[in-house]
Amino acid sequence: MTLPPVDTQYLIDFLTGLLNTPSPTGRAFPAIEYCEQALAAFPGLTLRRTRKGALLVTWPGEDPTPTRALTAHVDTLGAMVKEIKTNGRLKLTQIGGYAWNAVENEGCTIFTQSGREIRGSILLTLASSHVHGAKTGETKREADSLEVRLDERVTNDEETRALGVQVGDFVALDPRVEVRNGFIRSRHLDDKACVANLVSAVHSLSAAGLRPKHTTCLLISNYEEVGHGAAFTGFPESVEELLAVDMAAIGEGQTSDEYHATLCVKDSGGPYHYEFSQRLRRLAEAHGIDYKVDIYPYYGSDGEAAWRAGADLAVALIGPGVDASHSYERTHIDALVDTTRWIMAYLLED
Repeated sequence: MTLPPVDTQYLIDFLTGLLNTPSPTGRAFPAIEYCEQALAAFPGLTLRRTRKGALLVTWPGEDPTPTRALTAHVDTLGAMVKEIKTNGRLKLTQIGGYAWNAVENEGCTIFTQSGREIRGSILLTLASSHVHGAKTGETKREADSLEVRLDERVTNDEETRALGVQVGDFVALDPRVEVRNGFIRSRHLDDKACVANLVSAVHSLSAAGLRPKHTTCLLISNYEEVGHGAAFTGFPESVEELLAVDMAAIGEGQTSDEYHATLCVKDSGGPYHYEFSQRLRRLAEAHGIDYKVDIYPYYGSDGEAAWRAGADLAVALIGPGVDASHSYERTHIDALVDTTRWIMAYLLED
């Protein structure tokens, strides 16, 4: 069967909106709501929230028994307020794993308990080289040497607390989305690009009047960046396999690039399911999808989270190549389109 075309403008518009929806792990519900609203527009899908706050979608297929599932995560890297300092600025604790220098000088939003959103910037405590000289460049970037400067008139901790800021407030990093020459540059392409792949696959198949061969569950998870997003899936017991869709990391020693979809065959948790991965290779080749195969030594996925929780599922992993993962990321529309086509091929497979 010839795959229906991918609506690239729909894909980019959905992705841009999702990237601009703050969703650090633990406070991902705005992005879950964004996905829920988009998927509710397609006929035949059943949507429900899990107790954990993830979005579980069931898409009836020609075979009424749910046997297949896909997952991508909408939660992102971020931070929480660890301490309100005596100078009125904030010390942070990380959500997810990233190098502190990757967020230095980034804009951010603090979400207070009252609902007020306060803007700020993440800065080195010795940020001014005119004041601190060589110490500015020599200081190790870590939790103790970085702070949030609030865009409010505060000079001490009491004034900051008066704004409603408390320890435990969530802090979202600015995504800074830009689409240019086929590239999408933004924070949090991990893994919002892959959520866009799933939703775009639903959009393209629905527009063509198609549905999956097998009733399929789609899990938009919300705790992947801290390691347990799909540890409880909520899938029916009849589900036999899980296709995790997550970004492919690019760098020295890797085969992945920004222009291709990638099959990950091994990461920090070990090899993925061999027979399932082989089927995905054959599917890609049958539909003219030029893919890469790669191994990531410092990487984990929701598929592994399901396995570690005891899920008896075959698990495989595909995704678009993303440069500078867990920093200021970038991918290309070619990788997004091929990943979406690969998902459609899987959904239509006998």
